Amino acid sequence: MYVPSKIFFTKGVGKHKDYLSSFEVALRNAGIEICNLVSVSSIFPPNCKRISKEEGIKEIQPGQITFAVMARNSTNEPNRLIAASIGAAIPADKSNYGYLSEYHPFGVKEKIAGDYAEDLAAQMLATTLGVEFNTESDWNEREEVFKMSDKIVRTFNVTQTAEGDKNGLWTTVIAVAILLP
Repeated sequence: MYVPSKIFFTKGVGKHKDYLSSFEVALRNAGIEICNLVSVSSIFPPNCKRISKEEGIKEIQPGQITFAVMARNSTNEPNRLIAASIGAAIPADKSNYGYLSEYHPFGVKEKIAGDYAEDLAAQMLATTLGVEFNTESDWNEREEVFKMSDKIVRTFNVTQTAEGDKNGLWTTVIAVAILLP
C-alpha cells in the first residue's frame, strides 16, 4: 500500500500560441515539468508532512510517476481573468486525513478564489469530523467556527491568477499539490 508521507505545493502560469504548450510553460514555471503527473482526488494523507517547494523539487526525478492534485484553467481570450486554486484543511489530529480542494474559475480575483478553495476544503473536513456550521454564513465566520472546534488546526490555499494574453496567446494557470513517498 502506498500512502504519501510528504506533500508540497506549487503554482505557475504559462503563455504560448498553442494550448498544450501554454500548459507545459506553466508546468515549467511551477518547477514540475519533469514529472509524469497522475491526477488523484482530494485527500491530504494522515501524518503527511508539508515540505517547501524547493525541498520537494529536489526529491523528484525526470520521468517519475508523480501523484498530484491539480487545479488548471486556460483562456485565449484577451484580458480574461483566470484562476486556479488548491485549498487545504488539516485536522488537529495528524493521524486523521485532511482535505484538498481544486477551484478553477473565470473572472475571480486571487484572494476570492483562494478563500473559496480553502472554504471548500474546510467544509469537507468539517463534515467528516462532525463539526456543526452554518453553510449560509460567510467564510470568515465559518473559519472561526472550524478553528474553535479544535478539530481543524489549519487551512490555507495556493492560488495562481493571470489575465489572458492581450494578443490572444493561450494563457494557462495551475495550482498543484505534489504527493511524495
